[in-house]
Amino acid sequence: MNSTTSVAIVYHSGYGHTAKQAEAVARGAASINGIESILISVDDIDQYWDKLETVDAIIFGAPTYMGSASAKFKGFMEATSGKVFAKGGKWANKIAAGFTNAASRSGDKLAVLQQFSIFAAQHGMHWVNLGLPPGHNNSKSTEDSLNRHGFFLGAAAQSNADESADDAATSADLKTSEHLGARVARVALQMAAGRHAVA
Repeated sequence: MNSTTSVAIVYHSGYGHTAKQAEAVARGAASINGIESILISVDDIDQYWDKLETVDAIIFGAPTYMGSASAKFKGFMEATSGKVFAKGGKWANKIAAGFTNAASRSGDKLAVLQQFSIFAAQHGMHWVNLGLPPGHNNSKSTEDSLNRHGFFLGAAAQSNADESADDAATSADLKTSEHLGARVARVALQMAAGRHAVA
């Protein structure tokens, strides 16, 4: 098994809050031996189209604005129609996952994770869920619990709108995001090993 299994984190961040979450996802992926973790802002996406064809997994991330992914991230999604989809499914059979951030506890973040999972399905990708039970859901649990918001489809973070990205990021949400990155990295390694075994 070679050491070049790679996980790309493609994200947009409007005010820096989602960038903090993206960095945590990238750290989680990089924590797994044999994984190359690549952090890509959609602002720089034109430099990375070819690279995205070679990676084993892509984790999508964007803030939730008005119940949907941010316009800049949707611009990236639409661009894949010509850059990827029309070229014969260049992302087919890659691993996919997603994360999002909003100022509100819920903020319709599930709609964004669903949007990402459908987007991944359109590209023939394999979706990986968060893989954590709900965290802060009983009188003995705390805000420090992993998956404190109780999402299953991906990692969802909450950042106070009146605080800077550094101040608003909570340890629990960042650790939850790291968990997602590591989980995707492990699945990518398993997939790569399986492909190698049957080759």
